[in-house]
Amino acid sequence: MAIKVGDRVPTGTFTVMTAEGPKPKTTDELFKGKKVVLFAVPGAFTPTCSNNHLPGFVKNVDAIKAKGVDTIAVTGVNDVFVMNAWKKASGGDAIEFLADGSAAWAKAVGITADLTERGLGLRSGRYAMVVDDGVVKTLNVEDAPGKADVSGADNLLKSL
Repeated sequence: MAIKVGDRVPTGTFTVMTAEGPKPKTTDELFKGKKVVLFAVPGAFTPTCSNNHLPGFVKNVDAIKAKGVDTIAVTGVNDVFVMNAWKKASGGDAIEFLADGSAAWAKAVGITADLTERGLGLRSGRYAMVVDDGVVKTLNVEDAPGKADVSGADNLLKSL
């Protein structure tokens, strides 16, 4: 069952790149006592993710944070090295890149996309959510992985 507005986010652990190398980051570290915008992509460097979804959040970092958001983060079913390379290539330094290499988070929130026919396997579905102290306040889920309209930064800003 997919997560919905009013639900508490599941507990879990992402992997992030630090100056010392890959490190775990728990959902408590990410969400506890904070207002967080988390958006999810099927995969780093894929066309819609790189050309549409991520750039909207990079462009709107200041506007989103001006609405009281503490952290803007993106997650995708990629390893931490790919997510870190995507961060560097995209200019997304103000966004936290969270690797969900085994799709554990995607499965836990119940928003997945089976892209096996495209050679990508099980991935995250595309969405954007606002989480306040661990509780989902807004959830915008796309109906197809190739779209980034409902879950885009411009649309999310309207709900903040």
